[in-house]
Amino acid sequence: MLDYAALAALAAVIREGSFERAARALHVTPSAISQRIRLLEERVGCALVIRDQPCRATETGRRLCQHVDQVQLLEQDLQGTLPALAAQGMSRASVPIAVNADSLATWLAPAIADFAATHPVLLQVAVDDQDHTAEWLRSGAVLAAVSATARPASGCNSRPLGAMRYLAAASPAFMQRHFAHGVGAASLALAPSLVFNTKDELQSRWVRRLCHRHVELPRHTLPSSHAFVTASLAGMGWGLHPQALIQACLDNGSLVELLPDSPLDVPLHWHTARAASNLLDGLSGAILSAARTGLLPPR
Repeated sequence: MLDYAALAALAAVIREGSFERAARALHVTPSAISQRIRLLEERVGCALVIRDQPCRATETGRRLCQHVDQVQLLEQDLQGTLPALAAQGMSRASVPIAVNADSLATWLAPAIADFAATHPVLLQVAVDDQDHTAEWLRSGAVLAAVSATARPASGCNSRPLGAMRYLAAASPAFMQRHFAHGVGAASLALAPSLVFNTKDELQSRWVRRLCHRHVELPRHTLPSSHAFVTASLAGMGWGLHPQALIQACLDNGSLVELLPDSPLDVPLHWHTARAASNLLDGLSGAILSAARTGLLPPR
C-alpha cells in the first residue's frame, strides 16, 4: 500500500517548487517533507524528485502526482455525497490542466473561471503550444488538456471542441514597408514575424500552405497572445492571431490581413484522464459548452 501522507508531500513539492514551500503548505517541517519523500523513493525503488530550482518530478514522480490528483477527485465526490464527511469541512481538489495560450486568451478563461468560482476546486493551469499540451497529459503532469491532437493517449478520452480560426495580420504601416509589392516567399523571408515560442509552427504552416515550400522566417519571440496583438499594432512584425482576439482591430483598420480570405483553422480537442469523477466531468461540460460558442463547429 502507498503512504498517502508521503504522496501528499510529493505532490506539494512539485506543485510549490521546493521542500520549504511544500512544508509551509502542509503545516509540517521541511525535514518531515524530506523524510516522507525519501521513504517513498525507497518504497518505489527510484528517484521521484529532481532537486532543482524549482524542484521537478521524474517520470515516475509525475505518475504518482497524477494518482494523487485522481484520489483527491474521488474524495471530493465522496464529500459531496456523504454528509458526515462534508460536515468536517469541504476541501478543494487540485485539478492540473494544460491549455494553449490563445484559447486561454479568448474563449476558455471565462469558462474555467466560472466553474472554479462555483465548485470546490483549485485549478492549476499550465500553458503550452496546442501541438504539445497532450504530452503533459501523457506524462501524468496534468489530468486534462486542450490539444490540437485528436488521438487520445493511453488511459485517456478525447472529444472534439471545434476549430480556432487564425488570421495572418499586421499593421497598415508594416504592410506598406514590407509587402508593398505583394506577399510571397521573397517578402516573407525578409519581413519580421512573431512566434509564441520555439514550438510555435503556425506562421510556418501558413507560409508553407501559401508558398508550397518552406520559407525561413525572421522571428521575434513573444510568449503572450495579447503581446502578439500589441506588437502587431506597433509594427514589430506580422503573426497568426485568433480572429476573436483581433476582430475589433480589423474592423477599425488598425490591423489588416496579409492576404484576405486565407484563414488557418486549427481543430482543438479536450483530452481527459479516464477517471470517474463528477468534478472532472463538470469541468469538461463547462469547457465543451464554452467551445460551442467560442470556436467553429467541429468537422
